Amino acid sequence: MIETRITKLLGIKYPIFQGGMAWVSSANLVAAVSNAGGLGVFGSGSLDPELVRQEIHKIKSLTDKPFGVNIMLMMPTAPGVVEVCLQEKVPVVTTGAGNPGPLVKRFKDEGIKVIPVVSSVALAKRLERSGVDALIAEGHESGGHVGEITTMVLIPQIVDAVSIPVIAAGGIADGRGVAAAFALGAEAVQMGTRFILAKECHAHPNYKESVLKAKDRDTVTTGVTLGHPVRVIRNRLTKEYLEKEYKGASAEELEELGRGRLKMSVVDGNIEEGSVMAGQISGMLNREETAAEIIQSVEADYYKVFERLEKFRPKKS
Repeated sequence: MIETRITKLLGIKYPIFQGGMAWVSSANLVAAVSNAGGLGVFGSGSLDPELVRQEIHKIKSLTDKPFGVNIMLMMPTAPGVVEVCLQEKVPVVTTGAGNPGPLVKRFKDEGIKVIPVVSSVALAKRLERSGVDALIAEGHESGGHVGEITTMVLIPQIVDAVSIPVIAAGGIADGRGVAAAFALGAEAVQMGTRFILAKECHAHPNYKESVLKAKDRDTVTTGVTLGHPVRVIRNRLTKEYLEKEYKGASAEELEELGRGRLKMSVVDGNIEEGSVMAGQISGMLNREETAAEIIQSVEADYYKVFERLEKFRPKKS
């Protein structure tokens, strides 16, 4: 598609990351994306560190290409996952829900690239100073844990504020989104929701069907009043959660209500009582494909963008 600092830094063919989605991005999906030329990313979530190690071993058995592990630093299991990633010398670590600054030197001493997720310019600048290799700037449109600023607004501001490469995330599912991200200054994209519909993704068929059926206005953000917004597809759980949230339920009560709900939907297939995390881009998605077909489709769409733009090319005076 295009060579960028990210493709050269990581040794990947396409500047496309698969989002590290807890319970969704298992070894099979990660390896399939990496084998197709992108960067597959395993979502460690709240998994026991030794289970994460097993998944890393499985990924290594399925691909010899670069891959990543996403670590949610707020999780009680995060310190153990950090140690596993160091011991296994995974090629790339992406981080969320916390500051990886104190860990950067340890990772880099083992040759591991560190790429945190950020949702503000201030955090981007602070993490650049800590020595991270690149940044994933994630907009409000994305699924799961989100910030307050939209992708269209966030990307150019972070690109202008830092000198390291920026990966755009949130609301990107095809080549049009990739071209838009590059126009804003990004050098790669991260797609999560579209890869839920990869055939190699082991998410429950009910979860996938919920994403397929979603329309443009079918996602909502819960937890806004707590300062930890999460984008999900509307269902019975979101109705109960939002009613309690805006009637003043305590943070403890809301936390208990949400406990274990992502696994309930992804693994058990309970899409009414579980948390169906997905981005606003769900309304664009209408089929299940292999990871390779997804990446090839994105590449084809990307080139079509420039064919359409030819008619807007300024004429020389």
